[in-house]
Amino acid sequence: MNSSDISILQNIINKSKRIVFFGGAGVSTESGIPDFRSVDGLYNQEWKYPPEEIISASFFYKNTKEFYRFYRAKLLPQGIEPNPAHYKLAELEKAGKLLAVVTQNIDGLHQKAGSKNVYELHGSTLRNYCLDCHTFYDEKIIIESENAPDKLPHCPKCGGLIKPDVVLYEEGLNQEIIEGAVRTISQADTLIIGGTSLTVYPAAGLVNYFRGENLVLLNKSYTPQDSMANLVIHEPIGQVLSQIIVK
Repeated sequence: MNSSDISILQNIINKSKRIVFFGGAGVSTESGIPDFRSVDGLYNQEWKYPPEEIISASFFYKNTKEFYRFYRAKLLPQGIEPNPAHYKLAELEKAGKLLAVVTQNIDGLHQKAGSKNVYELHGSTLRNYCLDCHTFYDEKIIIESENAPDKLPHCPKCGGLIKPDVVLYEEGLNQEIIEGAVRTISQADTLIIGGTSLTVYPAAGLVNYFRGENLVLLNKSYTPQDSMANLVIHEPIGQVLSQIIVK
């Protein structure tokens, strides 16, 4: 890893007062959660149906049992802990330098690491709700439903089907969360983008609202925004951020 790049990043962070972090699946791969589009990602694994089809709204309603078989196996990893990237971002927020985290991830690891102001663009696997009575439940009800006779999670109150509070393909993003993310990105003096290919829209389009001074890209592979950035580091984000000292 280029030490001069780390020095430049350290200097940018030292001078910044309103940092926003925009992250994707690559932030959590160092915690053991697979991403989607890399060689070992979910989209390149063998399933009865393509993973991108399984995590669509139409598939959820038409083939619910198969949806949950995939969901429990691949999107509800148990015993996963935050990595140095999550902890460093929480430390920056606590120090008053980071305004917010805007994430495409649904694993809740930013909050587990201590981050308070998190915009979850695609929802969270930690929240689930009954489609009938709208009662919310944590992820345990999904995990335990594997032992149910029909392998499906049902509401203990009314018996309705429980759905994860995540944004599936064919579903729109939460407008309130989008507006909050746009507002905080537009207020940032530094935007750090990490662990995302910036190919999933409308989430990737949020970076266009940045009007600040420093755009930093931390991603193992090239992104469409590389040419626009003040600093690009193609290394694992946890390894990069773990070297940053919060002052």
